[in-house]
Amino acid sequence: MIVLLTSVARHSFGAELDRPGIEWLTLESDGTLRDHDGNSVEWEDARPEVAWGTSDLFREGAPIRSFFSLLGRLEGLRWFQSPAAGFDSPIFSDLVAGGVRITNAHVNSLPIAEFVLRSVLDEFQQAESWRRQVPERSWAIHDWREVAGTTWLIVGLGGIGTEVALRARAFGARVIGCRRSPSPDDPTDETVTPDRLVDVVGEADVIVLCAPATRATADLVDASFLARLRPGCVLVNVGRGSLIDEDALVASLDHGRPAVAVLDVFRTEPLPADHVFWSHPSVRVTPHNAAGGSGRLRRQAELFADNLERYLNGAPLVNDITAQVGAPT
Repeated sequence: MIVLLTSVARHSFGAELDRPGIEWLTLESDGTLRDHDGNSVEWEDARPEVAWGTSDLFREGAPIRSFFSLLGRLEGLRWFQSPAAGFDSPIFSDLVAGGVRITNAHVNSLPIAEFVLRSVLDEFQQAESWRRQVPERSWAIHDWREVAGTTWLIVGLGGIGTEVALRARAFGARVIGCRRSPSPDDPTDETVTPDRLVDVVGEADVIVLCAPATRATADLVDASFLARLRPGCVLVNVGRGSLIDEDALVASLDHGRPAVAVLDVFRTEPLPADHVFWSHPSVRVTPHNAAGGSGRLRRQAELFADNLERYLNGAPLVNDITAQVGAPT
């Protein structure tokens, strides 16, 4: 059985993933394919049964376009292990329509949750003031806002939202979650369904968007939503750019609601150089990098190793989302 992966993934984890009967088909950074022995392979001759996508594809200079372009033309591909949780890109539905099984990965929840906490603490503590003082050798103290006793609204309680909720509560925050099917096991003080979201928006000191991109979540944060925000609210988006009506957000930011928007995802990525978000004083831009924790690479390899054993033995795959990808959103 032939498995497609990047040269970075093979170099990092190939030796520990070797199995009898497995041959690696490696994609180099320049788009060149090499077989198990290092020989060049033409794209039209490639016949992998399995493709393993890894986070190194999203690094600068990585062959991400080549990888997904190749996926779309492979004959005989039967299973694709994605490196991420989201599956809103058309490539996923195209693969499923072609008979490919899709499994996703929830290995990014931990670093994204840490990113959210760091971002909120940065704003609450006005950490930029301290950073500015160092080169100036200025000794000036200031009072800052504590997380304890604040209310957090987490929209989307999947893997990411759950990890954010656990950490916010550990800091002493009251947490309201929003999901389609609330559960007594939710790590929240209260969980509401989407139809009740507007009722609780005004209670939140921090709003964290962790929901996927669907027709139901498109422009979720619109002018009406923003008008309900509590003064001083911090909005964090680590879900998808389509969750926010960006024009409405800019207009509302100019009126102080939210006080700060921490945005890691955008409708157009990379964010255009002339976009107002880059220069707006109340926006913090990061380049879709919230998942960048180093531990995710090892977790991806462990998940793929487990699923590879299951695939070889005909057992159910972990995080098989094939049916969800094929269903309307």
